Amino acid sequence: MSLIFCVEDDGSIRDLVCYTLEKSGFEAQGFHDGAAFFHALEEGNIPDLLLLDIMLPGMDGNKILKKLRSDIHYKNLPVIMLTAKGTEYDKVTALDMGADDYVTKPFGMMELLSRIRAVLRRYEKTETDEGEYHCGKIVLKDAKREVSVGGKDVNLTYKEYELLKIMMQHPEIVFSRDQLLNAVWGFDYDGESRTLDVHIGTLRQKLGKEGSRIETVRGVGYRLREAV
Repeated sequence: MSLIFCVEDDGSIRDLVCYTLEKSGFEAQGFHDGAAFFHALEEGNIPDLLLLDIMLPGMDGNKILKKLRSDIHYKNLPVIMLTAKGTEYDKVTALDMGADDYVTKPFGMMELLSRIRAVLRRYEKTETDEGEYHCGKIVLKDAKREVSVGGKDVNLTYKEYELLKIMMQHPEIVFSRDQLLNAVWGFDYDGESRTLDVHIGTLRQKLGKEGSRIETVRGVGYRLREAV
């Protein structure tokens, strides 16, 4: 049974979310601010997924997310943002900071449950895929979530890693921008595709000369070339 934490300062929303989650077969715990949430983590209570509001007293949701993604123990914790902010800029900001999905208030509980299950499925697939992939001098070891180039470790963000993994699993296959955005940012991501181009750019830089294997297919998307 998956354990889900909900950090939300509005008690009525928090109680409703936790009640619905428990009725839907999940375990749920609610917290009114970041301090209470981090106290629970320090006590050894690690959830399978976090629902995180942005507008919180004290440390806001974006700062909490940033702190999680910079901590080796929690950097891969699935996070769905819950917030009244609904502009494209806010969505892209949260997603680029490492959020797995973004739900704007007011939201329906059935939609929220669907998004939770979708994110959990993505992580379950990652955890059970223990493959090792090679392309040129690039080696990706999925069991350890490690990437190296010519024997030297390369430090990638979560989304850079997921982009590289998808392409290394299917070299020479052309992926459209929509396919990559939906696979890495969320099943119905509708933000600016420029965020994908930025991540591809930083991924190429981190891979050094091997980054030239990631080819831009004009008007379509990207592919990983086995031969350069």
